[in-house]
Amino acid sequence: MWRELAVIEHRPHVSSAMNHEKPPAVSQFSIEFESGDITRSSDYSDLQHGRTPSPEDLDALEMVAETRERQGDKVWRVLNERQINMIAFSGTVGNGLFLGSGRTLSRAGPGGAIMCYIIMGTVISSVISCLGEMTALMPVNAPVMEFPRRFLDRGVGFAVGWMYWFAYVILAADELVSVSQTVRFRYDGNLTVNLLEQDGKSFLEWSVGRDVDPAVWISLFLVLVIIINMFPVKYFGEFEYIFGCIKLMFITMLIVLMLILATMQPRANAYYTERIGTRYWSKPWGFFRTTGYQVKNENGDLQRDITGSMGTFLGVWTGLVNSIFSYVGVDIFAATAAESTSLSNSESMKMAARKISLRIVTLYTLAMLTASFVVPWDHPFINGGGQSVGARSIFVIAVVEAGIPSAAHFFNAIFVFSSFTCAINSTYVASRVLYTLALQGQTGPDFITNRLKRCHNGVPIRAVLATCSLMLIGYMGRTGSPGQRMDELSSNCVVSCLIVFIIICATYLCFFRTLSDAKIYGNTSAVQSASYDRNHPRYPYKSHGQWLKAAYGLSACVILVLFNGIKAFLETPFSTHEFVAQYISIPVFVLLIIGYKLRKHGFRLNHWGPERSNDLRNTVQVASETRKGRLEFPDNGLTQDKFRTFVSWVWVWMK
Repeated sequence: MWRELAVIEHRPHVSSAMNHEKPPAVSQFSIEFESGDITRSSDYSDLQHGRTPSPEDLDALEMVAETRERQGDKVWRVLNERQINMIAFSGTVGNGLFLGSGRTLSRAGPGGAIMCYIIMGTVISSVISCLGEMTALMPVNAPVMEFPRRFLDRGVGFAVGWMYWFAYVILAADELVSVSQTVRFRYDGNLTVNLLEQDGKSFLEWSVGRDVDPAVWISLFLVLVIIINMFPVKYFGEFEYIFGCIKLMFITMLIVLMLILATMQPRANAYYTERIGTRYWSKPWGFFRTTGYQVKNENGDLQRDITGSMGTFLGVWTGLVNSIFSYVGVDIFAATAAESTSLSNSESMKMAARKISLRIVTLYTLAMLTASFVVPWDHPFINGGGQSVGARSIFVIAVVEAGIPSAAHFFNAIFVFSSFTCAINSTYVASRVLYTLALQGQTGPDFITNRLKRCHNGVPIRAVLATCSLMLIGYMGRTGSPGQRMDELSSNCVVSCLIVFIIICATYLCFFRTLSDAKIYGNTSAVQSASYDRNHPRYPYKSHGQWLKAAYGLSACVILVLFNGIKAFLETPFSTHEFVAQYISIPVFVLLIIGYKLRKHGFRLNHWGPERSNDLRNTVQVASETRKGRLEFPDNGLTQDKFRTFVSWVWVWMK
């Protein structure tokens, strides 16, 4: 049986005034344990007194921790690797791809849309690899906010925590609004412009969505979200695994179906009479949108048309900004670290980070590519003419115009299901972030904090309820044109997440420097030095050129935050509403940091400097140099062992 080696460390407190000096020596002890659970207690009194605990002390600490868990002081570590993978996948795949990809296609054209998803995929992958390496080395609760506290500033960690919580609350509310809008499905093919030499033929509608107030759907699905998030995490993980598998199979089916529709001879009731092929990538359509960038006001009235290279650039830039929302949620895998049964197995976090990046970027790009073959960028329904958010989906348009209108009903049902499951995941993440904020005493008065950090069956129930109470903001989305409220909510969520991504990359750069300093200046043992050495074969997760990726992700996200609201400056008169929706998150983030400094130091500005500990506690190192996910054959030639190794390797990447 494999054995893991955990290096548990204690670092003395480092004041902000000492941050520029070499890091202090780290006292630590290491233990080997069988691959499985290990309970870390927050009370390391032995370490604080400089004494290495005996086996009896460790057993006592473990018993205390288990007692606290049974009494409801902690979340439970019951999620396995396959559940973590699918929680992240299910939480990412939602209306951003299914309902929002048409907007990217209409802005940038087919080639530009593919570029948007690939470029944004590289940015997100860079951010995730930063977060994945730190989480694999130090699996802690809510790493998105914990690592900035350690390596940047405690005020930044506080601000990121609340920003992260708010972003996922808004995302959950947005998904509920999406559910209520998607249920109101209506597709009138007779309104289709005569693009393909035939008039529209299909009229599809869900009467249940037309006759029922959207507030009813928001209420119904909000109750279901609360109920599912109340389940013990073991059952929640199984639900999410099933949800993720359904989404994975559906996207795969979409890719294959779009490719078939592009290459097959048209059906008798199709909107076109000739095989499509690559028609919409050729003239008069082309690689990019050829008619320029259209500036419209809040009412949808055309103000001006920017043509030429600038128009093409603005179209691709707008498509790039639109595609960001599709990738929101890829960081969810890190939020499960404290509830992972393989917390001590750093390979689980490594594989989760790599799988989610590989799966999402590949599937999104292929889905966008194949759909662009069968739907032109100038289709009226993706340029503001759709009667519902479902009618604006390029996948629904593709099957309806291919003469398979019944498939549109099935697709729309999956879109409802997808948005609903994303709301479940977003609520899960937001509640765990709020729970962590409570553990750190950053949720206000003690009577509130003490309640938020209480758990029942491993679930922070009050944190879930507090999170869902703010999701009532989703009732704002029951009015307005189809998709209008979702656009406003998603814009705010996107900017908040971009700010979090900036902090993750900046944190990694400081973490990278701290590792280097610890090796040079730290008074450490050989075992501990190995845990800080990124070139050591047992270092949990290393991505080549990672500091360059961090710098790339940081720069790209800063640019996206600063210029994502360019539309507000192009409208005449200047769109204050659009500007506020796009940039309100920036001053909120700054005010959170200032509020933390004021509460802690008052107006003594000379104490407002960076407060960080550069803490490398709880590092975990793999015990075997045989790494999960790496294909290494045991012998030469075609043997049964080699075949078994190959099958195991495929399963590791598939599960």
